[in-house]
Amino acid sequence: MRRLTIPLVLLGLVAAFVLVFGSRLYQMVPAGHVAVATLFGSVRAEAYPEGLHVPVNPLYQWYLYDVREKSHKEVANIPSQDQLQTELDVSVQYRLSGKDAPRVLQQTGTAEQVLEIHLIPKLRSILREQGKAVKRAEDFFLEETQTQLQSSLQEGMREYLEPKGVIVEAVLIRDIRLPPFIVKAIEAKKEREQEVEKQRAELERFRTEQEQKVAAAQAERRAAEEQASRQRVLAEARAFEIERVNQAIGENPGYLRLQALEALQSIAKDPAAKVYFLNGDSPTPLPLMHLGDDLRPVRP
Repeated sequence: MRRLTIPLVLLGLVAAFVLVFGSRLYQMVPAGHVAVATLFGSVRAEAYPEGLHVPVNPLYQWYLYDVREKSHKEVANIPSQDQLQTELDVSVQYRLSGKDAPRVLQQTGTAEQVLEIHLIPKLRSILREQGKAVKRAEDFFLEETQTQLQSSLQEGMREYLEPKGVIVEAVLIRDIRLPPFIVKAIEAKKEREQEVEKQRAELERFRTEQEQKVAAAQAERRAAEEQASRQRVLAEARAFEIERVNQAIGENPGYLRLQALEALQSIAKDPAAKVYFLNGDSPTPLPLMHLGDDLRPVRP
């Protein structure tokens, strides 16, 4: 009886232990998380990755850390050198380092405490410091200013947060809002520039039209000059021809009589032609009609 009593006692103790600590003999770590264990306030050096871990010390106290990438958005008023406040909307893409989770718990605390203690204050501080390097508020709209600001933010945040167990993936400038009166001034300036551009385009159109008119007038003038030149050449040729004829007539009077006889011969061949004999002393010619007609009397 005594031999059977001892195993039963041990079995009872084991059952009682399992009943009390059964759920603490294993630890399930969700996907995208790591677990950090503490024993009587002492942080275990190694983090537990996602998955099932069994057996584990049932006396461990567990802390879960989400190591997936997150985004923190921040809106801050940034003063520039002209003492004007510009509102910047930025976002920080970050994640906790799984292997550094025990150090995060030991030095800072939970993931929410990391955000409140390290990330947000440092981001605001860097934003204010970078704003001091900008001369005028409207310079925030310059591409080189935004590039420099984003690069400085990302570098500064990474350098500061990496030893804290936070990995900064990117810092993005989401929006920039200038003071209202500067926005109105910029809009007015833009309208003036558009009006000047419109007037410049109108002047260019007018200049083009005038050049086209001048070109057309020059073309017409050249055409008129060419026409006048052709007419002058024809007139000169005609005058030369007349001059040569007159010269030939003057040198040979018989040529004129020959031309007259040929003309009379042509007229005589035309039955409808009228022949005029002109007395040299009389200005009125005497028409003789139907020369050469049959003058025999008509028989009744």
